[in-house]
Amino acid sequence: MSKTKQTTPLTGQALLDKVRQLEHEPKEEKAKACGYYTETKNGVKRVNMMKFLNALIDAEGIDLDSSPNGKGKGGRSASYRISVQNNNNLLIGAAYTRQMGLEPGTEFKIVLGRKHIKLEEIGFEDDEE
Repeated sequence: MSKTKQTTPLTGQALLDKVRQLEHEPKEEKAKACGYYTETKNGVKRVNMMKFLNALIDAEGIDLDSSPNGKGKGGRSASYRISVQNNNNLLIGAAYTRQMGLEPGTEFKIVLGRKHIKLEEIGFEDDEE
């Protein structure tokens, strides 16, 4: 015999429509009205806010689990800033090389400007200049 009674919660557009109808209600009431609760054998309704909020995120089409190029965990986001390391090297992180679609072994020519450093891929014709 089960201790709790499970409801079938709303999802997708039906969920979004119901939440909009209840815009002036507290979030717990919205979750209950949309079916995101369990009922104990004593008739007590317990709201499952995490499932409710995740369903809202999914209904809005937001993918929080996506990662760059569909690989790995994603790591830190690119800040577009680097600093000289203790050994006087500059390290360009994987976020940048992935974003540029670079493969291991790609070679570059370093061009030093007055206030910039430019990397030019060897064998790549740059027609934008």
